Amino acid sequence: MPPAAAPVMPLKHTPTADLEKLALEHIVPRLLSKGFCYLDNVLGEEVGERVLEQVSQLHKEGALKDGRLAGNLQGVSKSHLRGDKITWVAGTEEGCEAIGLVLSVIDRLVVLCGNRLGNYYVKERSKAMVACYPGNGAGYVRHVDNPTGDGRCITCIYYLNKDWNAKVHGGILRIFPEGGPNVADIEPLFDRLLFFWSDRRNPHEVQPSYATRYALTVWYFDAKERAAAKQKFKRLIESKEEPATKDS
Repeated sequence: MPPAAAPVMPLKHTPTADLEKLALEHIVPRLLSKGFCYLDNVLGEEVGERVLEQVSQLHKEGALKDGRLAGNLQGVSKSHLRGDKITWVAGTEEGCEAIGLVLSVIDRLVVLCGNRLGNYYVKERSKAMVACYPGNGAGYVRHVDNPTGDGRCITCIYYLNKDWNAKVHGGILRIFPEGGPNVADIEPLFDRLLFFWSDRRNPHEVQPSYATRYALTVWYFDAKERAAAKQKFKRLIESKEEPATKDS
């Protein structure tokens, strides 16, 4: 199953005109035409610094653990496939207030996109996955976030890496739109926010990182697909719990 959903996205805040412009003039048209979109200087230097401090503190405290892989990959070193360390944050925890602010801004942008993103109906998201690639050449091999219809429809990543030089530090997120031969290379620059479809339209990889690389990722769920995935999971669990019938 995909990550547990956070509470229903807050709608009580009045969006600013700037956020509405970003949503309608940048995010919507680029997602529909290219399948991905990124925005720079989203929160500004001061707020971005506070988020970076909080993420760095989580790392120093040992809160980040090795990222998990789906499936049973016998004979394959996990670190060769995925080398990040992660933790899940709601943004309401003490010491995570700035992370919560990032999430509220992303929520508002997604809400402002409304029903303009095809047939998706988004009303909830995951918690934030705080991720660190420790700078030892770790990366994440090519994969799809939602290959099985688990409900995730939009992936959002907020980057926190100051003075990042991809030629020296690596760490590029390479997207293969529609799984084709063309690629889009996204550098994980400080205060950059990336959106892309979570399904098979966007296989992607994190190339080896040679400096500490931080990011926050959240996934937004399509309500109908999410409900179907939960039902499928529930039936699977129930089938495993049913006692075997015995011949009389």
